[in-house]
Amino acid sequence: AFAPSALSSYPRLIDSELSMLIYSGDVDSVVPFDGTRRWIDTLNMTETDGWQPWVDAENQLGGFWYAYDRMTVATVRGAGHEVPEYQPQRAYTMFQSFLTDQKMP
Repeated sequence: AFAPSALSSYPRLIDSELSMLIYSGDVDSVVPFDGTRRWIDTLNMTETDGWQPWVDAENQLGGFWYAYDRMTVATVRGAGHEVPEYQPQRAYTMFQSFLTDQKMP
């Protein structure tokens, strides 16, 4: 048996004033980013920051990001489905930015 989808919970979470980070590895074959992007588009939110690159602690391309009010969406370059396992340093940079309420570097 399958568990019910969590997708229907997101409108309520968005209305709750919580900040959210949605991220994907750019080589994730389990949940590819283009599917995530299409799902986010169905939420009919307005982007506050357009698609742009971010850099890791070694000043290398870490991935790309864009944002809505209280939701940051990011890709992590070179990461598969389990981002922190594939790219721990880049995952740390991304999480640190989110947890300190900073834009992606």
